[in-house]
Amino acid sequence: MSQSYLPEGLPAPIPEGDGLSTPYWEGLKAEKLMVQKCNGCGTHQFGPEWICHKCHSFDISWVEAEGKGTIYSWERAWHPVHPALRAREEPYIVVLVELAGAGNVRMIGNLMGDPHQDVVIGSKVEVVFEHHSDNDPAYTLAHWKVV
Repeated sequence: MSQSYLPEGLPAPIPEGDGLSTPYWEGLKAEKLMVQKCNGCGTHQFGPEWICHKCHSFDISWVEAEGKGTIYSWERAWHPVHPALRAREEPYIVVLVELAGAGNVRMIGNLMGDPHQDVVIGSKVEVVFEHHSDNDPAYTLAHWKVV
């Protein structure tokens, strides 16, 4: 993206101290949407966990998801959740996206475009990567756009 969707001043997301989510954040920097997959039963999952949600195996890998999905649910948010968002005069839309080809894993993210757009559950979306390379530490966010 050439322009940031979110304003400056928001805290940079970083992996937890135990490093569990590091592959997710590093994947975003490389424009890859990463989820976990159990090597035992093949179940996909997100958010990151040390154990498989289905079979309780500890043998879990990170795999790249397709970066496409379907809007499962959504919300138009008017209340700023951080002081840096107070300057926004428009709402923003948060979507819950069910990922294609990843065992119906769901992820939350911002929906790009007009903040007053009609949002239809079941609409197809694809990931959009927003890089913050000048930040220290540098990070990337995953947003969504209707296709």
